[in-house]
Order: sequence, then C-alpha cells, then structure tokens
Amino acid sequence: MRTSQNKLPLLLGLALAVGLTASAAALADTPALSKSDQAFVAKVSQGGMFEVAASKVAEDKAQAQDVKDQAHTEVHDHELVGSKLKSIASSNGDDFPTDLNADFTVRVAKLNALSGNAFDDAYIAEMKTIHALDGAAFAKEAKTGQNADLKAFAAETVLIVKRHIGALHGVTKS
Repeated sequence: MRTSQNKLPLLLGLALAVGLTASAAALADTPALSKSDQAFVAKVSQGGMFEVAASKVAEDKAQAQDVKDQAHTEVHDHELVGSKLKSIASSNGDDFPTDLNADFTVRVAKLNALSGNAFDDAYIAEMKTIHALDGAAFAKEAKTGQNADLKAFAAETVLIVKRHIGALHGVTKS
C-alpha cells in the first residue's frame, strides 16, 4: 500500500504537467489580435501597398511636378507605415500580406495604362479615394481597437493620412 501512496503525488504532478502543457499549446494557437484588429491590418495593409505601388508608377509617369512630388512622399511615408504595421502584426502572430489583392492590382494596371493629364487626374483621384477610406479605418481603430499597439499606431498614422489628404487637395497640375 505504501508503494501506491508514493505514486499518487507523482501521478498528480504528471497530470498537472500534461494539463498545463495542453493549456499553453491552446493559448499559443489563439491569435493575439481580435478579429476586428485582424480585419484592420488586412484592410490598411492592402491600402498602403496600393498607395506605394500606384505612387511608384506616378513617380515615373506623372506629368506635373506636384504630382511627382506627392507620389514620392506617398512612397516614402507608406513604406515606413507599412513596415511598422507589419512589425506590430507579426509580433502579435498575425499574417501580413505581401502581395496586392486582385482589385488593387487591376487599379494599378489601369493607372499604368494612362499617360499625361489623364494619368495625373486618375492618380490624384485614386489617392483621394484610398486616403478617405483608410483614414476612416485608422480613426476607427484608434478609438475602438483591441490591441494597444495597433491603437497607438492608428492614432499616429491617422495624422499622416490627414496630412496626405490636405496635400492631395493642394496639388496643382500643369
């Protein structure tokens, strides 16, 4: 009888260890970002990649110097913003897209097919549209996001988006 009593603490310890390991594994499979935070990352990462891709086209194809300058700013700022967003998403176990989705790929191709004033007008219109959409997403995330890092990032980035919107309205085409 004494032998089975000595085994009881060992068996209880083993059961506890197995239970803790299973709980840790279950927690590791749970993403650190809420569904709404994941949706935010997916949305604005695509928007940012689109802005970079379209703006790289504009750096080469734009006719007006103001449009070229704005495109250069867009590439610079959105590459930095995208890098920071990727870092936050990755550190929270979220996948970060590396390719543009089909819709944005088509939109970049349409821009690429244009030239002269038609290109400049279409590019500025695209930038105004995407900034309005992404600006709203950043403002919402800054207020209602679940992840503290994403909330802070969104609050900071919405200011950049607002600055871009102001600059887009001031672009002159010659």
